[in-house]
Amino acid sequence: MIEYKNWLCMDEITFQKELAQGIQYRTDGHHELARHTFDSLLIARPDDALLHYQMAWTCDAMGAEHAAVPYYERAVELGLTGADLRGALLGMGSTHRTLGNYTQAAEVLEQGLTTFEDGREFAVFLAMAYYNLGRHQEAMQLLLQTIADTSDNAQVQRYRCAIEFYLCR
Repeated sequence: MIEYKNWLCMDEITFQKELAQGIQYRTDGHHELARHTFDSLLIARPDDALLHYQMAWTCDAMGAEHAAVPYYERAVELGLTGADLRGALLGMGSTHRTLGNYTQAAEVLEQGLTTFEDGREFAVFLAMAYYNLGRHQEAMQLLLQTIADTSDNAQVQRYRCAIEFYLCR
């Protein structure tokens, strides 16, 4: 772990090693160690989008969803990009839904689906948020379209036209 005296004068190699260690802690289920590592790194780099995302993910893994949301929001605000942005938007949307913030969940997941047009995972989670909002028809349409588009099951594909027929209703 990073010693206090090194937090503010950490070189890039040390930073990357500590970041990797924090991710490994989380992966191994050592969430408190991961949280402590990311807390320390955030002292050194408070405007690092990736660190905020990693902390959000760790809070979610710990079951601390309320704590995760501000980290997700800050990560996106700071300009997270690529696969990390994709993960952050999905995580934030899912976390809002878990917390019962269905409108916010739908907004974030819609943003994810717009940003990542191939993001079928966003469609599935958005369908759950729509269901929670009572928007059952839209939820069903998203799920049916996702099944029709992504299933490689021969029997599902055999009835693809029938499935897609219900998308127009």
